[in-house]
This record gives sequence, C-alpha cells and structure tokens, in this order.
Amino acid sequence: MTTRLPDAPWRNRAGLAELLAALGAADDATRYVGGAVRDTLLGLPVSDVDCATALAPEEVVKRVRKAGFKAVPTGLAHGTITAVLPDGATVEVTTLRRDVSTDGRRATVAFTDNWREDAERRDFTINALFASPIDGSVTDYFGGIDDLANGHIRFIGDPLTRIAEDHLRILRFFRFHARFGKGAPDAAGLAACAARANDLMALSRERIADELTKLLALPDPHPTIALMHDEGIFAPVLPEIDGDGVARLARLIAREPIAHAAPDAVRRLAALLPRDPAVAFQVASRLRLSNAARGRLELLAAPPSPGTAPVPLAYRQPQAAVDLLLLSDADDAELAAAIAALDGWQRPQFPIKGGDLVKLGLRPGPQVAAALQAIERDWLDAGFPDEQWVKNAAEAAVDQALRERQ
Repeated sequence: MTTRLPDAPWRNRAGLAELLAALGAADDATRYVGGAVRDTLLGLPVSDVDCATALAPEEVVKRVRKAGFKAVPTGLAHGTITAVLPDGATVEVTTLRRDVSTDGRRATVAFTDNWREDAERRDFTINALFASPIDGSVTDYFGGIDDLANGHIRFIGDPLTRIAEDHLRILRFFRFHARFGKGAPDAAGLAACAARANDLMALSRERIADELTKLLALPDPHPTIALMHDEGIFAPVLPEIDGDGVARLARLIAREPIAHAAPDAVRRLAALLPRDPAVAFQVASRLRLSNAARGRLELLAAPPSPGTAPVPLAYRQPQAAVDLLLLSDADDAELAAAIAALDGWQRPQFPIKGGDLVKLGLRPGPQVAAALQAIERDWLDAGFPDEQWVKNAAEAAVDQALRERQ
C-alpha cells in the first residue's frame, strides 16, 4: 500500500504550489525530501522545507526567477538553491547528487537524475524519504517508513562506511535517536559510532558544538547523553564530561519543571561540566561558542551554595538567577521555595550613582566606586529600603571617607 503525505499547514504556504509547478513537480522532476517528509508523517510541525530535483542547478535558478521568485545560490557548487516565497519563507532546492569522493569532513559530488542514487548518499533511512508534491505519495527505498514507526534510527548501508564519509554522522546518530528513537539504539550503528569515536577529532569544533547544542535542547536527552558517555563518544573531544556530570544533567532535567524552565542547551552543558569556571571557559573556547554563551557558561559553572537567598541572587544576577538555582545543590523543596520567592519580583533600581557621591564631597576615583558598592550592598541586605535611606547612607559613607582622609 502506498504511503501518502498527509496535508499540513506548510504545504499550503503562499507561493509554494506555483514554485513547485515551475520546477516540474507535475512531471516528477521535483519532490519534497528529508525532514519535512519525516516530521509530517509523524504529525510534527515543519519549519524548514527541502526539495530534491532532477533539474540542474542553473535550470533551477532560471525557472525560479522566471516564476517571479527570488533565487539565492546558497550552495551552488553542491547544487543547492534557496527560493524565497512571497511571505519570506524559504525553500531549499537541491539537485540530485552522488558522492564522487569523501574525506569524513566534506564531499565532492556529481549531479545525477537518479533518485535512488541520491537517497543512497543520505545518512539514515528516516531521512531518505521523498514525497510527491502532487499526490503526496512517498518513495521509500530503504524501509524508512517502518523505521520511523518503530523509532529505529538506522544507517543506510554499512554504518562504518557512512561514518567514514562524514564523521558528524556519529553525533547525528545519537541526536536522532534522542529525538525519534524508541528502546535500545540500532546495535550495528551504535557499535560503529563507538568504534570510530576518535574520528570526531577531525571535525571543526563549530560542527560539533552545533550538534551538541541541538541534542541538549531536546526535551530529555539524558538517556542518550548517558549512553554516549558509556560508549566513550565524548572522550576524544569533550573529556571533561564524566559520570558526575551525567548525573547532574539528569537531576537538572528532572528539576526544570519546578521553575517552568524550557530546555536550554547552555544550562544543560553547564550541568555536564565540572563546577569550575576555568574549565567552562576552556570548553566554550574549544567549541567556539559565542561570547554571550561563553560568558553564561562560565557564570553557571559556579552555582550558589544551598540556602543562598533567592532575591539577593536575582538582584546580582538578574538574567541567570533561575538557572543558578536550578544548578545549585539545594533540594527540591528549597528550590521550589526560592522560585516562589522570585515569582512576580521586579528588580529595583539602585537610586544613586557615583556622581551623587562626588557632589557630596568625594573625589572621583576608586574611593567613589568602593563607597558606592558598600552602600548598594547594605541597601540589598536591608531589603531595598526607600530613597531617603539611601541618601542618609550615602551622606554617612562620605562623611566617614572624608574623616579617614584627614
């Protein structure tokens, strides 16, 4: 029986039918492929739409533009054109390909008009599904539909060969298992990934970071992360991840609902790493994370001790207080009480600045900064009293500083 792609909102995007008509979908020259097909069969929302086509890249550009759409040659050497729909949504259109040579990091390809050849070069059976835009009929060369139904992530062909072609497939195997897998992972795939884990060292750190953050952002990646640790997958590129880190990740994920916290890759990476800002900095640098992510990871590497008052913590770290509390050693009851204390709390504005102390008689310089910090600390400890309290404290601090200077 032919499997057909069900209707879905993305299939009715403005301009998509006209684009596919221009690309010869009625003549089976262009089909949907990959994630859009896979996720629609699972009833999941689709954001990125990819198409495969038997048309040459230059012909794709010509037809897209003739139909009145913008065509961006995002990967022309590899046959990929990005077509822009009227509402700004994009569709990636890639000419059918076969690999000529691979080195584990990149491939040299040749274009083809053979659909099976193109499917054979894809990684997993569930990602090698094509669907007709006309009647939704799904073409499945390798049993991907059954694997999708069974939650079975399986390499197309020999796993060791597929990993040798692109080492990133090791991490993708685990990410797709965490997202779609049911039960134990494919034995042959797991064995191949474990045997070739050292191949990850040949990859750019940006590609590793991208896969890791996608994995950590899934609803519950802990069982897969634990499996990766047990199989030695992290050892070549992230040896800092140990059993204690895996246990901290499990605890964090279990506690996130207490704070109504959505999955967050940086927070979860902080749980995996030792509680040492220097180590966090080293890992963030190695993975070439953004400056913002690097700074956040360093901050989260030193969570507060149990019993830390939540409001002062939130005042000092307004963007990270909840994350720090989640990563702390406070028990669940203490965490829940701390989160409740922050519910609806608004960070008050400290009512004076350094210039105010200068007007009261202090000379500009380090003495002003030290006095300002001391007043703010006392104000925080006193529970944010009113502006008059701060003014009195400022006058007292200046008087004390002036006496000490005499």
